[in-house]
Amino acid sequence: MLRFNIDAWNAYAPGLEDCDAWQAWLNTPFVPDDSVKPAVMKAIPAMLRRRFTPLGKVAMGAALPLLTEMTSVASVFASRHGDTPLTLELLKGIGQDDPMSPTAFSLAVHNAVGGLYSIARKDKSAINAIAASEGLVVQALLEAACLLQEHSQVLCVIYDVVLPELYRPYCNGPEFPHALALMISSDGDNAFELQQLPATGDGDDGSQGILRMISLLSGCSDEFDSVVRGSRWQLNPVKV
Repeated sequence: MLRFNIDAWNAYAPGLEDCDAWQAWLNTPFVPDDSVKPAVMKAIPAMLRRRFTPLGKVAMGAALPLLTEMTSVASVFASRHGDTPLTLELLKGIGQDDPMSPTAFSLAVHNAVGGLYSIARKDKSAINAIAASEGLVVQALLEAACLLQEHSQVLCVIYDVVLPELYRPYCNGPEFPHALALMISSDGDNAFELQQLPATGDGDDGSQGILRMISLLSGCSDEFDSVVRGSRWQLNPVKV
C-alpha cells in the first residue's frame, strides 16, 4: 500500500477550468467545444507558445495554475499514446516520401510536453515522461510516488486528446481533450492510499481514467479503481 498527500489539484478541458465547472459537468456531462484554449497559456511567451500542440496546451491548462508561486518542482508527464495527431501526420509524410520537419519531429516525441514546460518555466528539475495504454492514472501515480523518495513534492500531469479517426476502430479514446494535474507530497492533511487488490474483470484501457479521477477529487465519487495487467488498484481518501 502506498500513502501520499494530494496538496492541490487542477483539471482542464475546453471551457472547464475550475472545480465548480467540473462538478457541474460531472452532474450533467456534455462534449465541450474544443476550440476554446486555456487562458493560462498567455503566461508563456508567444514564440514558445506556438510550439505547444493541442496536447501540450491541454496539459499546461491543468498544470500552470498550480505553479504560480513555485519556481521548481520534479514532475511526471503521462499520456496514453502521446501526440497521436501529430505523429500520424509525420507518418503520412513518410509514406509520401516528403522530407520530415525536424521541428515537427521534436514536438512529436513523448517527452516534448515536459521539455517545453521546463523551457517555459526555466525549471531544471527532474522530469519523467511515461506512456501507459492501460491504467494510465495508476501508472502515473506510481511513478510520482517513486519520485517522492528523492523529492519533497512532485507535479503529476495526466492528459489525453481525441484519437485520429484512423485509430478509433482499434482503440478507445476520450471524446474530448482533457488533463489533470496533481501536486503530490509525502505528508499532509489530504492523504490518499493506493493499494493493490485481487483482480476482477478485464484491464482498464484508460479512456475514462482521468475523468474518474476528477470525479473522486471533486467529491462526486468515493473511490477510484483500475485493473492494470491482472491487478486491481484502488485509490481511497484517508478518513481522519
